[in-house]
Amino acid sequence: MSATTDPAAVPTTPTRYFRLRDLPIIPTTILVTVVFVAVFADFLAPHDPQVGSLTSRFLPPFWQAGGVMTHPFGTDHLGRDVLSRLIFGARVSLVVGFTAVLVAGAIGTTMGIISGYLGGWVDQVVMRLTDTWLALPALAFAIFLAAIVGPSEMNIVIILGAVYWTRYARVVRGEVLSLKEREFVRLAIVAGCSKWTIMRRHILPNVINSAIVLATLMLGIVIVTEASLSFLGVGVPPPKPAWGVMLSDGKQGLMVGYWWLTVMPGFCIMLLVLASNLMGDWLRVKLDPQLRQL
Repeated sequence: MSATTDPAAVPTTPTRYFRLRDLPIIPTTILVTVVFVAVFADFLAPHDPQVGSLTSRFLPPFWQAGGVMTHPFGTDHLGRDVLSRLIFGARVSLVVGFTAVLVAGAIGTTMGIISGYLGGWVDQVVMRLTDTWLALPALAFAIFLAAIVGPSEMNIVIILGAVYWTRYARVVRGEVLSLKEREFVRLAIVAGCSKWTIMRRHILPNVINSAIVLATLMLGIVIVTEASLSFLGVGVPPPKPAWGVMLSDGKQGLMVGYWWLTVMPGFCIMLLVLASNLMGDWLRVKLDPQLRQL
């Protein structure tokens, strides 16, 4: 006698988790490579990124006439090795980018949960503040704040967190408005749980997926904004190697043939932003049940 198989009783692999082999190859390779280079920059960089020699100024990459293998990507106007500055610039971009995304995500997720669950005048105040923030051009607002507080890595992290937290607040609030009508939240209220306990133990775990996806997508935007601020001189202060600073230093030599001073850091920014956006799109598909057709 064959027993009827209940589909609900068949053990399946949880769809909310994924295996490493499911990761997209190209963006994963780029992100892992950049993280590896940033972590081990002290061992990988062939030269000191802040020290140059005036006798080796404007050396081209090694595949061009006049290039040398000791400076494979050439040198800048102060004789500093471009490859070494690119390697240390990856550390600056990742540290500023990831930290700013975490700061913005923590602020925005907290405000979104509070606004969506408490409602009433709290929701009105938070959302009107969010609308006001979103109405301001992000880059112009960041430049304004950076010009006031001065250039430094910590200031840039705080500024980017203050500029971009509203993206998280808007998305998270929309999910909380739906979640607070679910049965498990109503049962928690009946059980006598406080509002803060419900937000922390029942609401937050259910919005964290959306926050992670948004953080991955925001990483590229934050890196471009940081590079723009550094390019304009209100971001990471020179001579610290940052890709935006390298673009700023190399723009004058672009029209006279020193193309590697701007193309190299620009290409690194493009690769990192492209990889983070592709990874964010992949995570969005993986973590969204509707897009998985579940």
